[in-house]
Amino acid sequence: MRDVRAWVGSLTRFEKWGNDPVVVQTLRSAAAATIAYVIALRVSPEAAPLTAPLTALLVVQVTLYATLTNGIRRVNSVVAGVLVAIAFSLLVGLTWWSLALLIVSSLAVGHLVRVHEYVPEVAISAMLVLGVTTVSDTAWARVLETLIGAVVGLAFNLLFAPPVWVEEAGESIEGLARRVRQLMLSMGEEAAGRTPVEHATERLREARRLDHDIVEVDAALKQAEDSLRLNPRVREALLHRVVLRTGLDTLEICTVVLRVLARTLADLARKRDPDPLFAPPTGAAVERLLCEIGDAVVSFAVLVTADVSHSAESAEERLASGLRQAAATRDKLAQLLLEEVRRDARQWQLLGAVLTEVNRILDELDTEHRSQRLLEELDRTAREQRERMPRLTRARERLRRGLPAVARRSG
Repeated sequence: MRDVRAWVGSLTRFEKWGNDPVVVQTLRSAAAATIAYVIALRVSPEAAPLTAPLTALLVVQVTLYATLTNGIRRVNSVVAGVLVAIAFSLLVGLTWWSLALLIVSSLAVGHLVRVHEYVPEVAISAMLVLGVTTVSDTAWARVLETLIGAVVGLAFNLLFAPPVWVEEAGESIEGLARRVRQLMLSMGEEAAGRTPVEHATERLREARRLDHDIVEVDAALKQAEDSLRLNPRVREALLHRVVLRTGLDTLEICTVVLRVLARTLADLARKRDPDPLFAPPTGAAVERLLCEIGDAVVSFAVLVTADVSHSAESAEERLASGLRQAAATRDKLAQLLLEEVRRDARQWQLLGAVLTEVNRILDELDTEHRSQRLLEELDRTAREQRERMPRLTRARERLRRGLPAVARRSG
């Protein structure tokens, strides 16, 4: 029995590694580079045609969309560099001043042909070709190897679809939501008692550091969006992209408002030092409200990243329930803050700001507000696609109108 469990555990780990996008991408890149080298050995006149596997390795990017765009740009960059090298070899040859002029000319040509991040590749190709004695033969061999590598890379991604990075982006979004919740819990615990100015200032620094987390999550989300484009394994790719993007936008707004709330509490701590921020009942209500809002933020992230309808429905129910509970606590807090202002109106602006900021977060997390933003973003994205590709849009519309008629004729 122990051997069976060990075998099952090993099989589970192997399956997990086999589904890991990093492992899949590594194996795909190695296989594409090897195949390109084998083909180049049979076709190229060079003894070690390493340009082909290098091109294939660079072309087989993380996503199919990036593979198509990078493949074309890399081929353009290499061909441009080879042509510049041929021109220099015929006119001036290789000297120290011609090398400098070659680099300047190649970088300028790279910008003219719009190869973007492959602009240095134009100069690299030109220098490698110019440094060889038999320039013409080496030049065309390098172009041939580049074409072999690019074609193998493109074909490899068409035959073996690259991994989809949506799950990793979802984990990043949920991780951000949990960090926001943890900060809210810390702020709530300190609001329930005496808060030293140093502690309130530290919470403000933590809220500012969330901006760096937003940047990292945004990078993961961009990678996921590219992996959904032109991927045959993904249905409703546009919906996936819009759901994740609008979800991150909402969390970003929440972090901005949370930073403002931390600023308000820090100012309040400075004004009331060494007294507590709030009266005991008010502080307890603030702590409970921030805890409930933190739970709602996590539920919102789970809702955004849920890929199954049943789990999405349960996440939406949890979010709606949490928001209702938080709204009730918010109303109670509003009454307590009003009583505090009546007793002492010196910091009424800061007390009112606390209520305004928690209201803004609750409004951003509201399910109806999110549905409206989601529909608006879908309409905007579809409109941009129609404007960018009007002919393809008209062809799709004609195809959709023609399908029912064909079905009727066939019936």
